[in-house]
Amino acid sequence: MDNKPITVPDIAERKNSRKKITALTAYDYSFSKLLDATEIDIILVGDSVGMVSLGYENTLAVTVENMIDHTRAVKRGARRALVVGDMPFMSYQVSVEQAVTNAGRLVQEGGASAVKLEGGTRMADRVRAIVQAGIPVMGHVGLTPQSVHQFGGYKMQGKNYLDSRQIKQDACDLQNAGSFAVVMESIPSELAEEITAELKIPTIGIGAGPKCDGQILVLHDMLGLNQDAVPKFAKQYAQLADNMKQAVAEYIHEVRSETFPGQAHTHQSRRGVLKQVND
Repeated sequence: MDNKPITVPDIAERKNSRKKITALTAYDYSFSKLLDATEIDIILVGDSVGMVSLGYENTLAVTVENMIDHTRAVKRGARRALVVGDMPFMSYQVSVEQAVTNAGRLVQEGGASAVKLEGGTRMADRVRAIVQAGIPVMGHVGLTPQSVHQFGGYKMQGKNYLDSRQIKQDACDLQNAGSFAVVMESIPSELAEEITAELKIPTIGIGAGPKCDGQILVLHDMLGLNQDAVPKFAKQYAQLADNMKQAVAEYIHEVRSETFPGQAHTHQSRRGVLKQVND
């Protein structure tokens, strides 16, 4: 495996090389280090941390400080993969100045190599300003979870002609604003294929079919660690939650039966050292 760090230009070049981009989320040092030992291209520190790690109902309660802390932890574990930090709800929507400032914090304090933000045409000016400040931006169109209340839930987007044209326009406007890649979430596969063919920058799908330039999933979904609802598009490659429950049950049994700790896991002093010496 090539241990050379992956850069934003490397990801952008995948559009021409046709080597699929692979991306997963991570939120802490341990999982980041595990992912970095594989050939994964991108580690996204997603605002999905709010649901996966912090127990929130959605991503809306996640703060900039949350994202900085988790991005910093992930960066400590990643030496090769490109680390992208998600910009949380209300960290860029208010103004261009706010967007640039908070993107800068994710890079400067969190150690991210790039940031991701949701929204298309209406966020193009934010993307442009962040890029002009020297910070690479990954876009995100289709189902944008920070707009969950506006959508009325986590529903597939682009199901009719007008909506599909808007999503395509969103992606084009993000490209024109300087995004180096765009995530497309929960849209029809034929729409994703059309947008992918149109754009000069890579597309990364999540619930958008196989014709994107790459794919991303939430790590806890694909490992079977998510104890809540798992999206239809999230294939579970393992069932680690079941393995963990079994391991914990075995631990509880051994502690109660005094078979753990055994000799191999117990410290011993030299014979007689702890006995009181009488004068």
